[in-house]
Amino acid sequence: MRATSFRGAILALAGFVPLSLAAQGPYRQPTPAIARILDAPLTPVVVASPDRTRLLLLGRPSLPAIEEVAAPEARLAGIRLNPRTNASSRLATYTSLAVVPIGVGAEQAIGLPAGIRVSNVSWSPDGRRIAFTAQEGPGLSLWVAEPVGSQARKLVEPMLNGAFGAPCRWLPSSEALVCSAIVEGRGQAPSAPVTPLGPVIQESDGKVAPNRTYEDLLRNAHDEALFEHYFTAQLMVVPLQGPARRIGLPAIYSSVAPSPDGRYLLTEVVHRPYSYLVPVGRFPERTEVLDLEGRVVRLVHDRGLLDNLPTSFDAVAPGPRAVAWRTDAPATVIWTEAQDGGNPATPAPLRDQVMMLAAPFTAAPTRLAGLEFRARTFTWVREDLALIAEGWRKTRRTRTWAINPSNPSQTPRLVFDHSSEDRYRDPGRWLTGVDRTGYPVLLTSRDGRFAFLAGQGASPEGDRPFLDRMDLATGKTERLWRSEAPYFEEVVSVVDPDGGKVITRRESRTDAPNYFLRDLGRRQLIQLTRFTDPAPQFSGITRELITYARKDGVQLSATLYLPSGYDRSKGAIPFFFWAYPREFGSVEAASQVTGSPHRFTRPGGASHLFLLLEGYGILDDPKMPIVARNGLESNDTYVEQLVASAEAAVDTLVAMGVADRSRIGIGGHSYGAFMTANLLAHSDLFRAGIARSGAYNRTLTPFGFQAEERTYWEAPEVYEKMSPFTYANRIKEPILLIHGEADDNSGTFPIQTERMYSALRGNGGTARYVVLPAEAHGYRARESVGHTLHEMVSWMDRYVKGTSAALTP
Repeated sequence: MRATSFRGAILALAGFVPLSLAAQGPYRQPTPAIARILDAPLTPVVVASPDRTRLLLLGRPSLPAIEEVAAPEARLAGIRLNPRTNASSRLATYTSLAVVPIGVGAEQAIGLPAGIRVSNVSWSPDGRRIAFTAQEGPGLSLWVAEPVGSQARKLVEPMLNGAFGAPCRWLPSSEALVCSAIVEGRGQAPSAPVTPLGPVIQESDGKVAPNRTYEDLLRNAHDEALFEHYFTAQLMVVPLQGPARRIGLPAIYSSVAPSPDGRYLLTEVVHRPYSYLVPVGRFPERTEVLDLEGRVVRLVHDRGLLDNLPTSFDAVAPGPRAVAWRTDAPATVIWTEAQDGGNPATPAPLRDQVMMLAAPFTAAPTRLAGLEFRARTFTWVREDLALIAEGWRKTRRTRTWAINPSNPSQTPRLVFDHSSEDRYRDPGRWLTGVDRTGYPVLLTSRDGRFAFLAGQGASPEGDRPFLDRMDLATGKTERLWRSEAPYFEEVVSVVDPDGGKVITRRESRTDAPNYFLRDLGRRQLIQLTRFTDPAPQFSGITRELITYARKDGVQLSATLYLPSGYDRSKGAIPFFFWAYPREFGSVEAASQVTGSPHRFTRPGGASHLFLLLEGYGILDDPKMPIVARNGLESNDTYVEQLVASAEAAVDTLVAMGVADRSRIGIGGHSYGAFMTANLLAHSDLFRAGIARSGAYNRTLTPFGFQAEERTYWEAPEVYEKMSPFTYANRIKEPILLIHGEADDNSGTFPIQTERMYSALRGNGGTARYVVLPAEAHGYRARESVGHTLHEMVSWMDRYVKGTSAALTP
């Protein structure tokens, strides 16, 4: 196709008034086979107790009704609240609690009041109790239950403030919790002024202040008043026996964490001036240590407004950041400070330094370590050992160091040094245990000699999870166990580090995931849960991990699904690809195989896999790597690499005889939707496309998107060429555009799809634009999910299979 510059066209069309929909019709539903799966009970969530003696099963409700999803919500400073409960409007809730012993014993249910919705479930540090909140009446209440044969009892009436997430946290004693409560007597939320108070004015002072696009920002003085109304909280200590007591002064507490010894609270308090350009996480914030009476013991840092950070992924706030407790000490605060002002473009021999300060917090902080890269994670072990990981996004390099906190001048010892995107050489994650304080520390053998690492075990044959043991003195690792075909099994927790007993989650192509107690020494396996197949309609579907190469030599992989009863001797069937591009710094990393042929796959929500029940083959997650090569950034050749990857996938399926070129559709969600529109604009590989909740005009995200760090003004040609909006006149294949009306994802404003549809329609394209009321970036309501699947199946039937009549508005 002829390349043309459309910079002026993009900026001009960005001001178009979106065309209205032809009509608003009722929700449609998918076929009965799909509907039955959507309405089936969901598999419980499983949480192991801190002492690793029990599993807690959280029963999940089915998809919520549109009435629940469309309930009023306050959208303030990047957070969405249910104003009735003063908690997240997307709060995960559960309908039942049950406990399963690890070993021998039957499942026992915890008694709950009829119809109660449970949330924010947590074990006490000693594993003897379970706390949770419940939505009732005007807000969230606090409850507690024993894990064996008990009836839950209420500790606090519905007065908790869950604006920033879980409102309560156990104190290390396991005899009380610290909670955020609604300020007593706060009254009704401020009403919006009938008459405007005046213009809203913002002013730039000439300093560079790039920011990516965000949703739900504060817009005016009324929003500021609402923000303070809902987010201001009063701290209180809630004992298991006796009355709760309020401590300290009301404030906007974004975080509250008790010290491991239970004597102090580390708090983060948001304060003015607020911003209309960035969400609450970048508002000014004061970090303080309080005692249990709410008195300030130490001001750690008072950070200013962060509305001018560079766009680089390694850019951080200047000054102390990531303040936290050292989990293996009674009361020691640690934090990281950038040595380059937080700007990766500033040369510096060390990028970060790690500081610590112990109670009573009157001395000067101690320097724990200096890092060449950015600090990533801390794993605490004991007084003389900690593990610090550092990394640099630009090079993908990551290193882990062993340091001695009791003697910071001792030379650190290198433990790992590898590429963060090299999955084949990933050493795995450190396994931690929760000690008596409720904080995680490195899990070791009883003599402290060995630590444990668990990983996915990526390999050319697919993922094979593993468990390794490392000698902490020498760094030498020993493989204790590796998942074996025909199962995909991964370690969840180590029950007995010396006896070789672990909890695993095990599945196969035909066996639903369940939890097991595995004795590595005796090679015994005891099944702990007995979850069944939630969608037996998929039992006959075949699944295969395939590998192939694109024309530039990059190796690719994908998961091939074929419908039940399909016989390859009968020829090709219609196909649907569902993909999501990813960026890589090297061909080697981009060529690595991901996934496993032994997973138990069942669809949920608005999954594209439901098309298997309608006679389609599915190529799931065909790799679309965008690789940086020859001194260029990965996105400099985005279109060429995208088309080459799709072409290789199509050629492979055609050569296998399962697909023909005239009946293949392409689809994706978010960045996958962006990919879909680009493939239709720059190739003739697909008959139709389905693009959900995407962004199509990169001039509307001018300060970076996805893995792109450059701004529009630094790389205008890249932004324009990558924008399918630029080439809307070339999209001749039918495209179905679906978007949640209340999309909350950065960059994927609903207006992206509105304007893309306008451009397609204006250029004579075949397009259908579906707006899902009240839905965010992901779709939740049963009606919305059902309608989305109806639209997807109908679109594919009409334009790929060629069997469907015209769709109704």
